[in-house]
Amino acid sequence: MTRHLMRSLAGSVAVAALAAGAALADGDKSLTIALTADASHMDPQAGEELSSNIMFYHIYDPLVRRDADLQFGPGLAESWELVDDTTWRFKLREGVKFHDGDTLQASDVVFTLDRLKASLMSNLAANIASYSAVDDLTVEIVTPQPYAALPNDLAAILILSEDHLAEVGDDGLERNPMGTGPYKLVEWVREDKVQLEAFDDYYMGEAEVEHVTFRPITNPATRTAALLTGEVDIVQDLAVRDVDRVKNEEGFEVVTRPSLLNLVLALDMREESPTIEGPNPMTDVRVREAMARAVDVDTLSKAIMNGLSTPSDQYVPASHVGHVDGLNFREKYPFDVDRAKELMAEAGYPDGFTLTLDATNNRYVNDAQIAQALAAMLAKIGVTVELNVMPKSNFWGYIRVPTENSSFIMSGWDVPSGDAGSMYGALFYTRDTREGYGQVNRGSYSNPEVDALVDKADSTAKIDERDGYLQEATKILMDEIPMIPVHYEQDIYAARDGVAFTPRTDKFLWAYSMDVAEE
Repeated sequence: MTRHLMRSLAGSVAVAALAAGAALADGDKSLTIALTADASHMDPQAGEELSSNIMFYHIYDPLVRRDADLQFGPGLAESWELVDDTTWRFKLREGVKFHDGDTLQASDVVFTLDRLKASLMSNLAANIASYSAVDDLTVEIVTPQPYAALPNDLAAILILSEDHLAEVGDDGLERNPMGTGPYKLVEWVREDKVQLEAFDDYYMGEAEVEHVTFRPITNPATRTAALLTGEVDIVQDLAVRDVDRVKNEEGFEVVTRPSLLNLVLALDMREESPTIEGPNPMTDVRVREAMARAVDVDTLSKAIMNGLSTPSDQYVPASHVGHVDGLNFREKYPFDVDRAKELMAEAGYPDGFTLTLDATNNRYVNDAQIAQALAAMLAKIGVTVELNVMPKSNFWGYIRVPTENSSFIMSGWDVPSGDAGSMYGALFYTRDTREGYGQVNRGSYSNPEVDALVDKADSTAKIDERDGYLQEATKILMDEIPMIPVHYEQDIYAARDGVAFTPRTDKFLWAYSMDVAEE
């Protein structure tokens, strides 16, 4: 059949990978992609992290599509309009098919939002007050107040089939996911492989690559070896120490691009903290500033990241709504051990204190090594850090809010919506005061002024006003330091000759935008 791909690789960063073995005997094209970890879920409302998100966007589709450069446009909805200050009307594409052959209807969108509101991911619908099916191809969504970012938010909500859920049930969706996406699940063997095949009736046209296998390979050295021996075609998160080695191998190429993922350190601000004996020193902003000044981001970049990281200037990148031009966390709180010691003494902790750092060992680039380095840096100002390092499969449940386990957490946060509001509403909004807000506020930070600014940002239909409110919130957060931003990773990929792909800003490896050279 003739396939058309509604995307272009022209002018993009293309990666070459070996064609030998990439095409099946019947002419079908295939790819094997190594990820750093297996998916946690196949149900897009059961939780999210990168490996799961990658699978979700192969199997399901949103109403609004986010492209590789964070531009938003039509997805399952071909168009939308703002009917009044709070009412949005979305027109669905006609004839979109689910993998089982059923046709997408507005009732499936309503069902998806009903289920989402009752799920662990209810925060995704925090700014949706009501919704209804006007007819089979029209959905109306009402926000609690004017809200400019609704279309961007909808890019994170993946549409389910009401009939399929009735058949398989909530538990069955993990084993038998089914959507309108470009690929169907063939097999998921946990911690071994996820096999997908192209969906012939995909509304954007059938994918060029018919068969895709994702293999979770947690060990960086093993991922590199799998690439060089031909077991896989593309590697996610090539180890920084292997970059030069792969570059020097004939038939392979390494591609990097700045990541959206901001590595951050969440500080517990409760009066009593689980791993600290006595009153919690981190309730004092001087202690938080001292800890920020003790983190040497340049050494982390050079010694651990091989230069493949960029120190964070704020909580979101300069491209995002809510970023303040000219404000730099590292200029405001430069690395200065002597000043950090003075601040500790001023706060009444000249001899420091002890706490535990919770971190992963297989989620972020060199995460375990970074945790060890942070412990050594903080020791210089008297803060004794005991490490609690674990696989990400255990980590997310361990630190889930509200947690009685954690005082100090190293994790990452990215904002593919291009808008700081979603991050601030989730991480910094006072917990248990507004439904759908503060659900990932791991440090129990609370500032009514920040809450009010987020509320104002979420109640205007004007992007420039929203930007202004969120910038004011950014300034307060930079002063109060509820979280220490560390660095943005560089996304590092390697591939074999013959495979063309363009790394996405959101780090989602999407096989639909890839191709394999014909033999």
